[in-house]
Amino acid sequence: MSLIATRVEQVPALTRPEAASLAATENARFVELVTSLDAEDWVRPTDCPAWDVRAMTLHVLGSMDGHVSVREFVHQMRAGKKAAGDRPDIDGMTEVQVSERGHLRPREIVSQLAEVAPRAARARAKLPAALRRLSFPVEVAGVSEKWRVGYLCDVILTRDTWMHRVDLSRATGRPLELTPGHDDRIVADVVAEWARRHGRPFTLTLSGPAGGVFTQATAGEQIAMDAVEFARTLSGRAQGTGLLSRAVPF
Repeated sequence: MSLIATRVEQVPALTRPEAASLAATENARFVELVTSLDAEDWVRPTDCPAWDVRAMTLHVLGSMDGHVSVREFVHQMRAGKKAAGDRPDIDGMTEVQVSERGHLRPREIVSQLAEVAPRAARARAKLPAALRRLSFPVEVAGVSEKWRVGYLCDVILTRDTWMHRVDLSRATGRPLELTPGHDDRIVADVVAEWARRHGRPFTLTLSGPAGGVFTQATAGEQIAMDAVEFARTLSGRAQGTGLLSRAVPF
């Protein structure tokens, strides 16, 4: 049976309640995956060359710590800017998140993640409107952009955790939990942003629980692939050609 194609302009933007639900579920799934790790898993390499499993998990923990504490978030931003030097500030910020938690043992990482993950999702959902409207500069694929804090909290932070869950699953061989209503919604939002960024016609057929069929205009590039691989490609973890070379931030 053929799937009905969705026109990308009909993919709705994430509402705040929907974004909050996705964040809560994604944070819980990340904790569940990390809790399942064995001792040897923590030193396995990941698709992010600078990080093994432990370092990647420390980054996610540090990010969540910043979501629940304004003081911690400001500290990470200031220390990260200093650490980054001539590089993008986010590079320094993630280094600070990892290095300042480098003393934690695996069981401590798991314990702290389990405690902060639900709080981080709730804190993002409750962010005041005045803060959500604030904007800040970000570099995406070498191009400077302005992001609103609301976009960061509703979209990017959930994508980041989701992609790192993919990374950890690939690194450790642990099953990757994918369900309709959660993972396919995250991927559909990625598809819609990708389409807006390149503006070209296409038909995209994504397989797997997170997949679907999407179109923009008529004719154009025909792409068929696994939904998770599509997201990995747009994130820069796999080589993309044609329209797949257009990056989307995670």
